[in-house]
Amino acid sequence: MTQVHSTALVDPQAQLDASVSVGPYTVIGPHVQIGAGTTIGAHCVIEGRTTIGRDNRIFQFSSLGAIPQDKKYAGEPTKLVIGDRNVIREFCTFNLGVPGAGGVTSVGNDNWIMAYTHIAHDCHVDNHTTLANQTTLAGHVHLADWVTVGGLTGIHQFVSIGAHAMVGFASAVSQDVPPFMLVDGNPLAVRGFNVVGLRRRDFSAQRLAAVKQMHKLLYRQGKTLEEARAGIATLTAEMPEAAGDVALMESFLASSTRGIAR
Repeated sequence: MTQVHSTALVDPQAQLDASVSVGPYTVIGPHVQIGAGTTIGAHCVIEGRTTIGRDNRIFQFSSLGAIPQDKKYAGEPTKLVIGDRNVIREFCTFNLGVPGAGGVTSVGNDNWIMAYTHIAHDCHVDNHTTLANQTTLAGHVHLADWVTVGGLTGIHQFVSIGAHAMVGFASAVSQDVPPFMLVDGNPLAVRGFNVVGLRRRDFSAQRLAAVKQMHKLLYRQGKTLEEARAGIATLTAEMPEAAGDVALMESFLASSTRGIAR
């Protein structure tokens, strides 16, 4: 049977796998679904139409699935969807989506989310990210795979941060951050590319060289963005092993809506 502490309040309509553990004084609403192996600490509130996958560890005092902090929200049946194997530390707040923007806030798999992180409505956090203490995501933010965000950082609504990028401590992020880049500060500045992170993920010498060249084209040679994009497009022929990395950068630059940090 599900291990529910005697002081927890779990609505009879909630769907919890038999292996779920629920700590003292936690409250779980009627539309919540929680997968196998997930553990929930004390004094959590999980409400709304929230779906949580397998083997997550949710620490005490977290609030998941509360209504969005959006004055236009009027009780519509929007969602929060959390994947598998995430660590969600103390006092985190993840909100439901809002209509007109997809209506879903999502967190993928294998994310390490530290204390006091806020994920607002219609954000999409992909996989393998690390969000340090008091990371704050405004609405509609997208963090791609392997993004790392330093503590006390605020990310403006509608900002996208590309895969493998790293944002330093106490930064104010108001423009899109291209994949692989290393940024920090207020105002935000690009300091280089995330070479340490890429090495930890076993990027080959040729892939690292391609990322270094993309950084130079975007930030070190005085080119316009269009000139830099034209130069990036030629790198696949020169460095075929990095074709996927080049395509990732090209796609990100083509789809950026807020302009990139430069």
